Amino acid sequence: MMLLLERMGLGRKSTLGRMYEGDAPLCWALEDARRRMKQAGETCIPEGTYMVTLRAEGGFHERYKRAYPETHRGMLWVRDIPGFEWVLIHRGNTPADTAGCLLVGDEPLMRQGEFSVARSAPAYERLYAHVVDAAARGELSITITTRAPA
Repeated sequence: MMLLLERMGLGRKSTLGRMYEGDAPLCWALEDARRRMKQAGETCIPEGTYMVTLRAEGGFHERYKRAYPETHRGMLWVRDIPGFEWVLIHRGNTPADTAGCLLVGDEPLMRQGEFSVARSAPAYERLYAHVVDAAARGELSITITTRAPA
């Protein structure tokens, strides 16, 4: 299974994108800002294609295991990003919630020139259910691109 994250909004502290499988939109995505020089926990993921597997350890895993005891099998982990470690796909609404990870939501928002997403939990739950089996089999990837300005 291949996901596409197409970035379309760049703020000073935030980057907004739309996540697709093929032509079907799945959810909105929020990342940290795009930067020339990487700053730990404050830089969006470099463009490219990455494998997504499950990470069944760590603090996020333990919290999500308690929040979703019937369905959680591990965090969605975006792997092998040069200069990045432990990049996860998870719930959250603002750049303050991301620390370099991908946040998902059902509605894009802009406040004071920065992007955020609303209704993150339902978007996460739906995305997770859709991709978890492929991630567990090692058959999930995500390609991250930036839409050229019109």
